[in-house]
Amino acid sequence: MVNAHSLCLDLTVKPQARPGQPWYEVQGSVDRKPFLQYDSDSKKVRALGLLGEKVNATNAWTDLTRTLGEVGQELRMVLPVIRLEKNRTRGLPTLQVKLCCQREAERCTGASWQFSINGQTAVFDTMSMNWTVIDPGVRGIQEEWENSQDLAEHFRKLSAGDCSHWLREFLEHWEKVLEPTEPPLKTPDTHQSSSMWINPGIIASIVICLVLIVSVLIGIIVMKCRRRSGTREADPSSEASSLDHEKVMLDQISVTELDSC
Repeated sequence: MVNAHSLCLDLTVKPQARPGQPWYEVQGSVDRKPFLQYDSDSKKVRALGLLGEKVNATNAWTDLTRTLGEVGQELRMVLPVIRLEKNRTRGLPTLQVKLCCQREAERCTGASWQFSINGQTAVFDTMSMNWTVIDPGVRGIQEEWENSQDLAEHFRKLSAGDCSHWLREFLEHWEKVLEPTEPPLKTPDTHQSSSMWINPGIIASIVICLVLIVSVLIGIIVMKCRRRSGTREADPSSEASSLDHEKVMLDQISVTELDSC
């Protein structure tokens, strides 16, 4: 993962809602691409786009669905502590919350909560545990978190821990979706391939013939070598037989001469 990626959840919380309308809604996006919706009426996360379809069966999706329901209830309890200016209050206030986390080089590099209500904003950086932007109308949220370290730690883990984990798992599927497809293979020239194509049976026959020829040649060479070695072994006996023959002839000549005498 070379580039930075982000996961953001935009939450809308109302203290009350009209009949048939949810008091709590969520839209999630990865790298600004929407991939889920959630509302308090159905209490289910609906997949959006190709990324949503790829991850809606993962463990992270199930965990995210459960967590979104819990966060909605927790944020709803925050609304009473928000003190708005009377001249800015028109009806029941609606709390807009944005949870974001970023990952780069396989680690979490940023996480924050942004609270907005009637144009007034407060931003809590959960990496440094500091409030960076605080409008007077939403100061009650800061005071509530400062008075409850458990609440602040809980929201810190949600953004820097759970959110980063969801982003990591979703990105694995997201990168597979965005992975470029391989270019189609070039169709070979049928005329050229047909002219160069050789029947495998012909190749096998040629190989067998070559093996037979080599075997015959080896047999001929072996036979010649054996004949030569046999001839060399027979030479001494032939010489002995010729000497015996000459001796017999000499004896016969001697006998003839004696008889003549």
